[in-house]
Amino acid sequence: MEKKPPFVRREFPPREAPSISLALLLAAVLLLNAFLYLYLNKFHITSGRAETDPGLCPFGYFKFGTVKNCSPWLSCEAINREVRKLKCVGEGAVKKVFLSEWKENKVVLSQLTNSELKEDFLHGLKMLRALQSKYVVRLLGYCEQQFTILTEYHPLGSLRGLNETLHIPKYKGMNTWHRRLMLAMDYVSVIRYLHSSPLGTLVMCDSNDLDKVLSQYLLTSDFHILVNDLDALPLVNKSAGRLVKCGHRELQGEFVAPEQRWPYGEDLPFQDDLMPPYDEKTDIWKIPDVTNFFLGHVEGSDIVRLHLFDIHAACKKKDPAERPSAQEVLDAYRKVLTLLIQEAALPGTREML
Repeated sequence: MEKKPPFVRREFPPREAPSISLALLLAAVLLLNAFLYLYLNKFHITSGRAETDPGLCPFGYFKFGTVKNCSPWLSCEAINREVRKLKCVGEGAVKKVFLSEWKENKVVLSQLTNSELKEDFLHGLKMLRALQSKYVVRLLGYCEQQFTILTEYHPLGSLRGLNETLHIPKYKGMNTWHRRLMLAMDYVSVIRYLHSSPLGTLVMCDSNDLDKVLSQYLLTSDFHILVNDLDALPLVNKSAGRLVKCGHRELQGEFVAPEQRWPYGEDLPFQDDLMPPYDEKTDIWKIPDVTNFFLGHVEGSDIVRLHLFDIHAACKKKDPAERPSAQEVLDAYRKVLTLLIQEAALPGTREML
């Protein structure tokens, strides 16, 4: 009679281990998604891009800097009595800009320089008053009789100096693809606000080249964007058949949208009365070029450009009707930011799943 081999107990690895690892991984992904939701929601509300700002004063009032309570916009008398000019910091076709001081706060005083352009100046003031929000530089006072506007001072200046600012040691930590993409989102948020403003659909007409666009916006000390110059902001009303033309001169170059260029060739010289009008989609055409400037050449910026390729290709459609809205561009930017943050936080997640 054969002896049965002694019973040998075999050890099997516990089956729970893979499922536990997977559960932990999924929990990490869910936590990351929750963090991203809260982070992006906080960014949307506090970055100056929200439609309403609980910190804003009632219409006709302001507060900033060391001013704790809401003060009424300064009148002609108050500006003449309380505001002291320090130095001229800029001059354009319409106005001269002075760094000034009011109650130990730095402010900006803008004054008309060309009486022939007073309508442009007053239009800019009208827009500034009506569009006060966290998309727009803060109005502190004005004097229509003296063609004077007083606004909040932002020491980092216009977006033309962005790259120089990011090379200052104090701000080098901001010089990342992440921060640069958020600036691009700020810019698109401003365009979206103008296209759906309380006044209707407004077109940013002072945007015939990149340098001109950048000069219209300010960089705040906490690295957000405000639109500063609203002198050329005509209204589109498609239902009433009201379109716009940005000026009365011929526009040229690839930066401006195709519909902004003279459509009849060189055989027929430019005539303003023959130039067809257009709508707000001219702003959409320019978004990829402005965003390309924002992204710069830091590590990771080319990856961002790759992810934005499709939405930017849509922005460059020759037919304006086929271009996305500013809201659709902003939504696409947010998705790309979320995706890239996820991939940066959990670079091996896709392979593990």
